[in-house]
Amino acid sequence: MFSSSEAGFRRLLPLLRPHLRRLIWGGVCMLIYVGCWPLLAWLAGQLIPAIGAGKLAQVVQVIAIALTVFLVQKLAQFGQDTMLAGPALRVSQDLRRDLFAQLQQVELGALEKLSSGDLTYRLTEDADRVGEVIYKTIQDTTPSALQLVAVFGYMVFLDWQLSLATLLLAPMVAILVSQFGARVMRAAERSQRQVSDLAGLLGEAIQGLPLVRAFAAEPWLQKRFDAEVDLHRQARYQTLRLLALQHPVVGFIEAAGILTVLAIGAARIQTGGMDGQSFSSYVAALLMLIDPISHLTTNFNEFQQGQASLRRLREIEREPQEPPDIDEAEPLGRLKGDLVLRHVSFAYVNEKQVLHDLSLEVKAGQTVALVGPSGAGKSTLFSLLLRFNTAQQGKILLDGHELIQVKAQELRHQVALVPQRTTVFSGSVEEAILFGRNVSKEKVKEAAILANAHDFIMSLPEGYSTQLEERGTNLSGGQLQRIAIARAVLGNPAVLLLDEATSALDAEAEAAIQLGLRRAMQGRTVLVIAHRLATVQEADQIVVLEQGRISDRGSHDELMARTGRYRELCERQFIRDLQSVSKKDKGIVRIP
Repeated sequence: MFSSSEAGFRRLLPLLRPHLRRLIWGGVCMLIYVGCWPLLAWLAGQLIPAIGAGKLAQVVQVIAIALTVFLVQKLAQFGQDTMLAGPALRVSQDLRRDLFAQLQQVELGALEKLSSGDLTYRLTEDADRVGEVIYKTIQDTTPSALQLVAVFGYMVFLDWQLSLATLLLAPMVAILVSQFGARVMRAAERSQRQVSDLAGLLGEAIQGLPLVRAFAAEPWLQKRFDAEVDLHRQARYQTLRLLALQHPVVGFIEAAGILTVLAIGAARIQTGGMDGQSFSSYVAALLMLIDPISHLTTNFNEFQQGQASLRRLREIEREPQEPPDIDEAEPLGRLKGDLVLRHVSFAYVNEKQVLHDLSLEVKAGQTVALVGPSGAGKSTLFSLLLRFNTAQQGKILLDGHELIQVKAQELRHQVALVPQRTTVFSGSVEEAILFGRNVSKEKVKEAAILANAHDFIMSLPEGYSTQLEERGTNLSGGQLQRIAIARAVLGNPAVLLLDEATSALDAEAEAAIQLGLRRAMQGRTVLVIAHRLATVQEADQIVVLEQGRISDRGSHDELMARTGRYRELCERQFIRDLQSVSKKDKGIVRIP
């Protein structure tokens, strides 16, 4: 049953090694359970003639022995199932845990291309299916196969000629099961793909329902959903149809085989080749083959479906991974925030160049704004500074440490990100700021005060213990952004990366956030991705990026004094210069 393919269950065998002791004891129970079957077949051979001859004392004696054997067998079966269930479930748990750990290391560019609904389905339904197959393989398929071997061995002992005739029927059943199994696996893969597509559409639909309603697009979405549901139904029906066809076909072959054996057995008795008692044992043993054959047939189909699920899980392993730490990484220590980029070039896998020969120097404590059109490379530069990706050419230095030479975890403890859209996990407000870090409540409060978030947090029903709903929907966008700022400054980072945190907020929320940003930026090196140029006019340096190259740099006044891309962008946004803006619009809050 174990496949040698890339997705084969054989690759999961190392996960069973830590549970070898339980497997051995479970195996002992399994051998006792299986060994009882030939004994029961022998007892059946003793019982049937005794009943026919009316020998009551012998019948009672055989029944008492049979009941004792049954009791021992069922106790052994209980021990087998309980001892083997633990390792099987552990393997499923370890597989899911390992794949989730690998998923966390997938390059962000590759991760963003994956469907969240599909990934959710893989790590829940597919992983559960694999776990069920592992459990059934250990707890049901293996003893069923051993039962076949033990019982058929006893049949050969009784009459090898009759067993040879029985054995000739086995290849026919095996071929049928194999053919059905291959078709079931293909059908199962199609069905699982359709479920993944359906899960992906559901995830998009649930998040996008407000937009759908705003455009009165409910009929369009319902039509798409109905189409996906219908495709899933068709794919699932094909799998169930194959299973429904297999059972009667294989069952007919089994029935024909048993009747054929009975006919041959009758002929053997007539010619004196076997006696009635031996034939009774033989028929009892033959009937004992039906149940394990049925189990093996069903389990083989489930194994094929599990094989499809395991292949889908293994696809996660093939996604490009984040660059690992080198063996002897340099300790960072406490950073000041001096940042240097030297001739940095970068391209995503199988895509065109994003950054071209980019050089930049930022002194500790300076604020640098990155401006330019979409696709210019601003977000890519942030991903390099956080070491989500590694430049193919050039060097990035932080206080003289080349980023590739340090541990990613240490780097990210001192380079913090405030994203444009805040993501929070369900839990309390305090847990959202802590984000897995182990610091005191007092430190959390200090970070919240710094981010101008403490007052609104204290106004919540339970303060810092207030539970956040999914995606933080019980807080406003401005409140979520201030929590993101508190989360970023909690570890006292040396470098702060800001991805225009106020672009989608009203003036009041923007003012509250800008106050938090001003406090958070003090004494730190800050890089700002600026979409609204009015917010970065007082940055120490403004860097204009176009098509992955620095086309211009300087202060706001310097860039406005000469004709260039920055001035063109400012004029498009109706900004003249720092002096005219301050005179005409006192409402704009600027980053210092």
